[in-house]
Amino acid sequence: MFLKNMLCLSVLFAIMPVPATSADPSLSTLTPVCISWFDDLFKKPGEWATTRRHVNSIIAADHNLNTQYTDSQLLSRFAQLKSWNIKMELEVGAVKEWGPTGAKCFAAEQPQWDRFIKLGANIYALALDEPLICTRNSLKLPDSYAVQETADFIARVRKQYPNIIVGDVEPYPSISVSDHIAWIEALNARLSALGVRGLDYYRIDPDWIEFNVSAKGSYRDLKTLETYCRSNSLPFSLIYWSSYYPQLKGKNMAGDDTWYIGIFSEANDYYVAGGSPDEYVLESWINAPARIVPDGADFTYTRSVRDFISRFVDHNPDLTSVPLDR
Repeated sequence: MFLKNMLCLSVLFAIMPVPATSADPSLSTLTPVCISWFDDLFKKPGEWATTRRHVNSIIAADHNLNTQYTDSQLLSRFAQLKSWNIKMELEVGAVKEWGPTGAKCFAAEQPQWDRFIKLGANIYALALDEPLICTRNSLKLPDSYAVQETADFIARVRKQYPNIIVGDVEPYPSISVSDHIAWIEALNARLSALGVRGLDYYRIDPDWIEFNVSAKGSYRDLKTLETYCRSNSLPFSLIYWSSYYPQLKGKNMAGDDTWYIGIFSEANDYYVAGGSPDEYVLESWINAPARIVPDGADFTYTRSVRDFISRFVDHNPDLTSVPLDR
């Protein structure tokens, strides 16, 4: 179902797994906060042709696509994706403040998905947007509630869209490794009791600056979660981003190089800790870097993805890396 060491590109960003039929490491892209960023992928296809060879799917938040594009615009975008052999992945709510039950979230989102499918979208995956942390922090309800409602949501998806894979995205270290494991086991047990297939992958959104600033969490502990997932045949997906960018920006010390160096800092540290996720996700929701293309220019989003692939995925000399000490 997943390809070992798949790479994903995200630009509101977050990513997803590649089916086992895929032959190469892949990249996914999530809708950027800045819509012009997302549009540049389609308006300037020649400016990221090298990176696009590694892209398996583009990830977008369903509500952004639904509210910010007309039918004709989506029809054109989806046709381009098909011509590039790139699939569509959606980031969706399963338990949210606006939809505190699985049934309410599904009822609100299903019409959006059906609209996309009608317009030609090849939706192959859904990424659940942090139902556990939402239940804890926003709804102030116990984990058992998150298990019940998330399982109900997944069951509805499995019934109506049996060929779409489903995974969960949760933060770390705000949720401990032991709680992640307990959550996965409880959710999959509930799904099994309902006669529904369990999670297809598990993705971590790491706030890695907290490892040093608050002495909370570590790459070694994160590797423990990766090992647990792999031992249970659950593909482990990891988001790479510049965790210190927001704090440096607040002190007027951040630039596009801060984004670039940040993702390589995380990648180097996790590699040294023995980490090797089944899926790499480069994701930015921080309005950085300033440009998404071209992939040959310094510090653009697609350039960071291109160089990341060269360093950590392909080791392909055709994808020339920018020195980190330039």
